[in-house]
Amino acid sequence: MTTEPRAALDRLIAALEAHLSAAAGRKGEADPAVVSAYQVLADAFESYDEALYDAYDEVTPFVLYDDAEDASDEDDEDDAEDDDLEDLEGEEDDEDDDESADVRTS
Repeated sequence: MTTEPRAALDRLIAALEAHLSAAAGRKGEADPAVVSAYQVLADAFESYDEALYDAYDEVTPFVLYDDAEDASDEDDEDDAEDDDLEDLEGEEDDEDDDESADVRTS
């Protein structure tokens, strides 16, 4: 089912406004109105993103994650940061070696 991007955008905007209203009127940590508005917003966003892609071969810069993906992604980010630090430390060691080689040849 192909949705027109304009109609999907209108639903997304309405979902954003409903989510804001629900959040502003929150009654506790797991307020069912906020949870419902959150899900409607997520669904509206996915519909808009798909409609935009179908019509114009374009996407938004946003990504939705579920709780399981969040935990997995955080672990992946931590691993990537560790790898980046190891790479930087390796580069510093290489620079130290280059400097000592320059001193010896002078």
